[in-house]
Amino acid sequence: QLQLVESGGGLVQPGGSLRLSCVASGYTMDSYSIAWVRQAPGKGREEVSCIRRNGTTYYPDSVKGRFTISRDNAKNTVYLQMNDLKPEDTALYYCGAGWGYYGDCRHLLHGGDYTGQGTQVTVSS
Repeated sequence: QLQLVESGGGLVQPGGSLRLSCVASGYTMDSYSIAWVRQAPGKGREEVSCIRRNGTTYYPDSVKGRFTISRDNAKNTVYLQMNDLKPEDTALYYCGAGWGYYGDCRHLLHGGDYTGQGTQVTVSS
């Protein structure tokens, strides 16, 4: 079973950048779509980005143009480059993997399992 570990979060000022990593173990990730979601205190889970096995990507309007998702299958890692961070980006960020039905980013973002520890991103001056 694919295990995922998130890292790279931290405290950054508004307008700053961070790069999150999602490292897979237990299986190669090249057959999976990988998604990032986030959850802020008192709020529901929110979609952030998704990259399919063929490398195509999805971003919601809230992060489009600021965030970039990429994958390095040789390193079994997916990255989320986050630029121009805003206070509203503050949240715990999780990555998840899906194939088959959950290989579709729409299903993975809204119905997938995100069972890792997550990585905290705090945007504050």
